[in-house]
Amino acid sequence: MSHAQQRETPITYFRQLSKAQWVWLVGSLAIGGALVAAGWLLEPSGDQALPSFTTAMSIREIAPKLGVTGKALARELGLALDVPKGKPLEKLRIGQDELDHVAAHLHSHRSGPLKYYVFAALVFCALVFLTRLGRPDGSPNDERRSWYPRAPYVVALLIAVAVCGFALGKSPNPMEGAVKVFKSMVGLYPSVWEKVAALAFFLSLAVVGNKLVCGWACPFGASQELLYSLPLFKQIKRRKVPFLVSNAIRGTLFVAMLLLLFGVDGGRKGRVLYHSINPFNLFGLDFDELPVLITILVACGLALLIYRPFCQFICPFGLISWLAERLSLARVRIDASRCDQCGACVQACPLDAAKHRVAGRLFAADCYSCARCLNVCPHDAISYRPVFANRPQGGQGASQALEKEAGGDR
Repeated sequence: MSHAQQRETPITYFRQLSKAQWVWLVGSLAIGGALVAAGWLLEPSGDQALPSFTTAMSIREIAPKLGVTGKALARELGLALDVPKGKPLEKLRIGQDELDHVAAHLHSHRSGPLKYYVFAALVFCALVFLTRLGRPDGSPNDERRSWYPRAPYVVALLIAVAVCGFALGKSPNPMEGAVKVFKSMVGLYPSVWEKVAALAFFLSLAVVGNKLVCGWACPFGASQELLYSLPLFKQIKRRKVPFLVSNAIRGTLFVAMLLLLFGVDGGRKGRVLYHSINPFNLFGLDFDELPVLITILVACGLALLIYRPFCQFICPFGLISWLAERLSLARVRIDASRCDQCGACVQACPLDAAKHRVAGRLFAADCYSCARCLNVCPHDAISYRPVFANRPQGGQGASQALEKEAGGDR
């Protein structure tokens, strides 16, 4: 094994960490564990059993027990939102099997606080890794290939899929957080502010570190990331979908969702476009709707070729968090005084994010903080750090040139 290859091993990376970085490592893991423990303690004990309902009951009797409004239950049953809520369902021609299916579906969206804490723990640990641990203190630029090892990222992705996905179920999730705010505005949930708070939580995780909740914690985003990371179809992966195209499709679907939901198109309120293409049903093993199954299969298949296709083309939270990236407190930053636009980071980035950031675009393409670009620059012009930091951290002051103020920093 060559000396260069030895520098890239995980063992060598850990040996290069400074004492201060080891404190950060142990401390961040401890805090992350404490967050999960707190969520575990606050989680209601025992499974929340699904109440028993019959078609002799009315929407008004059933809806509160499922935590939704009468309008929401009516919509799920395929009825008009203004249907009489006091009539027995059997008189509205609703069968028992249909009621059982709808009740189980709505019940699956109820969850305790534990999953929110796991999301926060993953994002916190990711932020510490990217800003403080990825590059060993004092490491010179010629050892950059050993920086930001992939193993911590893969571990976080596996935890996101296993814990935030299959173990804790499909709800809550970032996509749901975005959609439910608008659903509550048309009366499908009892409290608008409760859904606003959930969206604010996910947006705060996206703002603390650039889209970290999408890049490191979202279970379906993690599933796509893992599939894309497989060493397959490398030639095809070099071709990227232009951001203008992907974002236009995503934005069009979002507008269509609003038009349908508020009854502007079709005249009937309460129709939710994303219900039929919700890939998070994967984590509840809910494939009763054929369009949902097709969405999951197509998204996972395309993820072998295209970076995060569902995130790029469909996810409403992806669109909202892309706008929120302008406010991110920590992100990939490029020092224009050292960048000669060699294209190394552009080639490493699976999207147009690095290309747009090198060009200085304000509304650059989505950046999922995947760290692919952070160890390729031959001029040490790229780093991940807080917006208020004037110079690179984590040992990037090892040389005299790095002690200079980054006057052209973007």
